[in-house]
Amino acid sequence: MTARTVIVGASIGGVRTAQALRAAGYSGAISLVGDEDAPPYDKPPLSKALLAGTVTEDSVGLLTPQAAAEAGIELVLGHAATGVGDGQVLLDDGTELPYDDVVIATGARARPSPWGTPPGVHVVRSLADARALGTALRTGGPLVVIGAGFIGAEVAATALGMGASDVTVVDPVPVPLSRVLSREVAAVFGELHASRGITTRFGIGVTGIHPDGDRLAVALDDGTTLAAATVVVGIGAVPNDDWLAGSGIATDDGVLCDSRCRSIVDPHVWAVGDVARWWHARYERTVRFEHWTNAVEQAACVAHNITHPESLRTYTPTEYVWSDQYDWKIQLVGRTGGDVHERVDGAGPEKFAVLYADGDRFAGALTVNWPKALITCRRVLNAAGASFADVRAQVENARPVGAR
Repeated sequence: MTARTVIVGASIGGVRTAQALRAAGYSGAISLVGDEDAPPYDKPPLSKALLAGTVTEDSVGLLTPQAAAEAGIELVLGHAATGVGDGQVLLDDGTELPYDDVVIATGARARPSPWGTPPGVHVVRSLADARALGTALRTGGPLVVIGAGFIGAEVAATALGMGASDVTVVDPVPVPLSRVLSREVAAVFGELHASRGITTRFGIGVTGIHPDGDRLAVALDDGTTLAAATVVVGIGAVPNDDWLAGSGIATDDGVLCDSRCRSIVDPHVWAVGDVARWWHARYERTVRFEHWTNAVEQAACVAHNITHPESLRTYTPTEYVWSDQYDWKIQLVGRTGGDVHERVDGAGPEKFAVLYADGDRFAGALTVNWPKALITCRRVLNAAGASFADVRAQVENARPVGAR
């Protein structure tokens, strides 16, 4: 009987798993299940280029029906999975898909607004979300973005580039991103928003969002109110693992996996991407990464492990994430956020790196508009074991001769 792998989730993690299986020589049947009718598409452009209209929906596609057919990948679109049991994936229309292996790649959804969703309140997680928000922004009027993380910051920057003149970003954290980058470094990004004309209300929480005539009123905990035509709520994401309730697959803020990305309770259940929480052998703890690069790399690992059960690989990636805000290309690699860090300036005030240490060892870096420094830091982290002083010297040497 022909083996069959069912992949639940048709975003980057699911698509790359299917493609990696074929690249690894998997000859069995592959079914790729997605709850949206649209063919699989990439999500990073949703809060940037696609929202701004500088790229088309076709250009962000990941796998066309024709390409899927040529690769022998069955697309099962427009149907959500509702459970896993007795070697079958159950769909919302009653279909049962038998499997030898199942890969859970259902990603994460936007954390919902705790203040309700009256007309004009948006999140950005799907193609439909980006379409609706793009239409709203082109209508004009004040924009309030709740949450100054990467998604919120990207939406604010994109809206400004689209011609919005009244954009306010609200975040209860006094220095947004300070949990990721450390307070001193994160403050640079608050200053970036202010310098580009964004009104920032940091250290202030939202207490409610209410209709006010043809607009919205965003109430803050300092007693003030912001008028808005559009509100974007960007307060994080929740892994899509609730559909597994009752399936016997262990979850805890993601599907719990071992170091090889297998479910801790079933060796034929795997997880990749935002929904996976696995044992990171180098960090000696479970982790869950909401990074595009992680989904791609984890997909390759899972595909190898399904096709080569005699030589299973552990998955110990180095974190990497990027964000495009205004004309800044922001890239993070490794572990950032520690108190021990040092800034190294490149050629010009808007090109720099911040290097982070764990004791005397190099732990990670933030780079802005400096790809050569990023390449240096990623290479060192992948090799592991470099001293902080050595990496600092290498990054300093990455500057043009006249800038050293």
